[in-house]
Amino acid sequence: MLTEFVLSPRQKLKDVEPIIKMVDLNGNDLVKDYSDEIERLLGKKMKSVKRLAESAEDADLYHEFNATLQFDYYNSMLINSADEDGNSPDMGAEFPLEENEHFNNLHPNILNSIYNSEALNDVFIGNFQKDPTLTWQFFGSSTGFFRIFPGQFTEAHLYIQAATSPKDIIIMVDISGSMKGLKMTIAKHTINTILDTLGENDFVNVIAPCFKGTLVQADLDNREHFKQLVDELHVKGEAKINKAMKEMKGQGSMCNQAIMLITDGAMEDFEAVFEEFQLAGAQVFTYLIGREMTFAQNTKWIACNNKGYYTHISTLADVQENVMEYLHVLSRPMVINHDHDIIWTEAYMDSVLPNTMELFTTKAQSLLMMTSVAMPVFSKKKETVPGSSRLRLPHHHNGYILAHPDLRPLYKDGKKLKPKPNYNSVDMSEVEWEDTEETLRTAMVRGETGSMRLSVRASVDKAVRKEFTAFRKQFILKRPLYLVNDYFYTNIDETPFSFSMVLTRGNGKLMYFGNVSVEEGLHDLTSPDLSIASEWYV
Repeated sequence: MLTEFVLSPRQKLKDVEPIIKMVDLNGNDLVKDYSDEIERLLGKKMKSVKRLAESAEDADLYHEFNATLQFDYYNSMLINSADEDGNSPDMGAEFPLEENEHFNNLHPNILNSIYNSEALNDVFIGNFQKDPTLTWQFFGSSTGFFRIFPGQFTEAHLYIQAATSPKDIIIMVDISGSMKGLKMTIAKHTINTILDTLGENDFVNVIAPCFKGTLVQADLDNREHFKQLVDELHVKGEAKINKAMKEMKGQGSMCNQAIMLITDGAMEDFEAVFEEFQLAGAQVFTYLIGREMTFAQNTKWIACNNKGYYTHISTLADVQENVMEYLHVLSRPMVINHDHDIIWTEAYMDSVLPNTMELFTTKAQSLLMMTSVAMPVFSKKKETVPGSSRLRLPHHHNGYILAHPDLRPLYKDGKKLKPKPNYNSVDMSEVEWEDTEETLRTAMVRGETGSMRLSVRASVDKAVRKEFTAFRKQFILKRPLYLVNDYFYTNIDETPFSFSMVLTRGNGKLMYFGNVSVEEGLHDLTSPDLSIASEWYV
């Protein structure tokens, strides 16, 4: 009898490369070590933003308002305005510039606020010295300015996210015959501006004939879809506020809910309607559209009797400023309760990368302010945790990923790489193709700790023979790869993130250690045990 002994891959490798050491990986231990390190790293960011908040509160508490305060600065227009003899220098041709209206109508208290916030400069520097991975640090004031370290422009969207907690927004728009013409144009612009103030943690719906009666997540894709539908709205019939209220009732979390009523005020018996529905916990914000003030009392009554805010929008130029007022009203409970909430944003691909911010109220004047620090998702600095080859950090509430081998946030436009419109709202289910009903995504969104084995599919580039090169330039050839992976996941304490890593069944659970040159590694490819499958080619 002849007996054939089949060597395992481990034994074969040991015979060929005895200097290589193989170690079995324990996924549970690895994911715990990684998550603890990430938790430590993110905890340093939160401590930095809290130091900023405390310093800003103290600076405001001890600041005495100075009505005659003058701010001295170096005016570049006065540089070299005259020589020693009093003669104007020859400066060449003049450049006529248009007046920048951005600097008109500045808040009267802004000089005092800017002077007061100078106390943060030392804190900015100290935070950076303690944590060099801080890319940016921000301070935003309700008077309308940002203090940024190092100096750079950022978006007001940071202030919006910090100013309010997650919310359900119902937008009710009047499309009766009285809203025709410019009124409907202003109403559409108002709806779009409200949508722009929402983020991925908010839920929204528009009550109008062409919309479905379900609240949806206010992510970028859904907001753009709403804007397309809003553009198709046309006036018809009369305002049926009773019907709209019935469609709205009972939706959302009923926790932090707001109703935006956009109308010219010509409505039916609105008092009886609002008394009938008794919107417990919901605030109503009314936007009176048009120059006419005939029905102003109607919209004022609705807002004042439902803990909301009334604004009058007569022109398109009034939209932006008046829409933003609802944010200050929704933030009042946080101000009254002296809440210091940490908000983690999605990833930003811009000149700044905001990642952490904190909302707080000053002890002296109850002014709404925001502090923020930012960190890169990927960094070459030594304090950034080196990640596994398969990891992701989705938000608990939405499942979006921050890092993943299959995350491709850029596309090629000619010779330039540009970010995709939804680069920061890619769901985990779009990159991790499970054969089951998204069990892994559900577990991670809930912040659970555990492990599971799943059959997944991945796409890889398909090799192409030389004669098919021209064909490949027109079509990107892919082929599916079927894998059985072991997933290990856990939550990151005090943050809305979860962390997971995957070990592919088989050699994916082995770590190789050894000092092998490139030449020696290439020589191993000549082994008779290795071959390239012919079906891999076209």
